[in-house]
Amino acid sequence: MILLGVATLLLAACGTGSPAADRSAATSSDMGAMQGRWWTWAAAEPEASNPVADPTGEFCALNQPADVWFLAGTFGTRAQRACTVPQGRTIVVPVLNLFGAKDDCDGFMATAEGTAELDGTALTLERFTGVPIEVTAVAGNALGQEAGTFEALGCGIWARISAPAAGAHQLRIRGTSGNFAVSVDYDLTVA
Repeated sequence: MILLGVATLLLAACGTGSPAADRSAATSSDMGAMQGRWWTWAAAEPEASNPVADPTGEFCALNQPADVWFLAGTFGTRAQRACTVPQGRTIVVPVLNLFGAKDDCDGFMATAEGTAELDGTALTLERFTGVPIEVTAVAGNALGQEAGTFEALGCGIWARISAPAAGAHQLRIRGTSGNFAVSVDYDLTVA
């Protein structure tokens, strides 16, 4: 099992809120690919410059793909981040996520819950209970994975935010699974 923490990889934030729509592996191949891309993004930097470990948002622009903008939870702490997002980009952010084997995802998702709000409005969340993903990690990555490409199941609660209008926005993510909780607040500037 891989949970995002020191030896574990889990991204979360605490709270309750609107239920997430449940998605099966058969109906969510696009999100399987997106989860794999997100995990590859998270595994592209060592902890010192990793956007997941970043308390301020200083590293939010590292390794961003050209078609979406990834944001992150944390390794189990609170964070207040500022990030500039290019105008016209969809934002993809896990409220709570994990990769591992089927039993890992089953146990994790049994108690997973979370919320996300943009400018005080609750976002519709998607819940994935176990989607096949492929992840590529660089040497010395913050996830503790060996360099190379591997397959796993991705699970979690995710938000996809259609490209926000130019200007300032507040994004709040909260989620829990078991006794793991993270709270992340983003001050976003879309320019």
